[in-house]
Amino acid sequence: MGNTYFFTGYPGYIATYLIKELFVTEQPVEKIYALVLPSMMTKAEESLRKLVEEINFSEEQIELIPGDITKNNLDMSGVHLEKLQNEVSHVFHLAAIYDLAVPFQPAWEVNVEGTRNVNDFIGMLNQLKRYIYFSTAYVAGKRQDTVYETDLEHHTGFKNFYEETKYEAERYVQSLAKELPVTIIRPGIVVGHSETGETLKFDGPYFILNMFQKLRFLPIIPYIGKGDATVNIVPIDYVIQATVYLAHLELKESETYHLTDPNPYTARELYAMFMDQYLNQTPTFILPTMTAKMFLSIPGIRKWLRVEKEALDYFTNQCQFDPSNARKRLRDSNIECPDFQTILPNIVSYYKEHEKDPDRHILIR
Repeated sequence: MGNTYFFTGYPGYIATYLIKELFVTEQPVEKIYALVLPSMMTKAEESLRKLVEEINFSEEQIELIPGDITKNNLDMSGVHLEKLQNEVSHVFHLAAIYDLAVPFQPAWEVNVEGTRNVNDFIGMLNQLKRYIYFSTAYVAGKRQDTVYETDLEHHTGFKNFYEETKYEAERYVQSLAKELPVTIIRPGIVVGHSETGETLKFDGPYFILNMFQKLRFLPIIPYIGKGDATVNIVPIDYVIQATVYLAHLELKESETYHLTDPNPYTARELYAMFMDQYLNQTPTFILPTMTAKMFLSIPGIRKWLRVEKEALDYFTNQCQFDPSNARKRLRDSNIECPDFQTILPNIVSYYKEHEKDPDRHILIR
């Protein structure tokens, strides 16, 4: 008998890649149940058809279940609940709002209350082997020191409601860790595939490329701020491969893993690398961060540039993430985070191919 998996967050980017990886690495998949918002069901069905075409598995191995993590019992029918209660061995909880500019209320409802509902669902499962929760390294908030995988609690505040609500959600998951087998994944800022550059959305570091695309007519483009803080960026394939591997380790205890770059670049270095790769130019002077924030506080400007103001906070955050536990567990897997400079040409090349695709760009408020 193989494993039976339950996913939230399908047909999202990371959930889709994880399901694909389960089949590619030939995990013993008996069945995959994917919880899908009713409003996303058509898109989920299309995604499933593409998956079947790409990789070798039977469509019957994946069942899409309408539901909503913000509702009691995840808004699933009694029939589904009874079936899942006696079958599910692994739960991957990925459903969340990842937008840096998200207002507090929807972020709290989905990220925190939704996770509490998933935790309640976890407590019903009779065959559970592992609960994998997708957090973020940036639950560290405004910390300006080295953060270890054993760290969570702090009182330094957060740069945005995304970080704050993911922090509170992880606190709920951590509360189960002594009683249930929990794996918490804290990735850095996720970008496209290291080899193909493929990504579904141009957010996070892609805001730099969005800005360059709009300002390329200028003879010179400045740095933004000193940019001496490190920015931890990881490709999607590293995160996916490591997550699947770690989720299937034969461990009794619960563990947290930083899937982060052990040798990250500073914001200034990344900015210059992006500009060189995209425009073949070099920044020549510094625009103060506060001035850039002032411009991006004007809705018309940030919408035209397609840049979220909140992204600038990551140019000044001095936090460092220690991934020692993840590296120890991955030692025998040959799974390593590549140097970002080596994958940047693929990231930028993919962006250039799809930069005019409106579906790749997120809504800037």
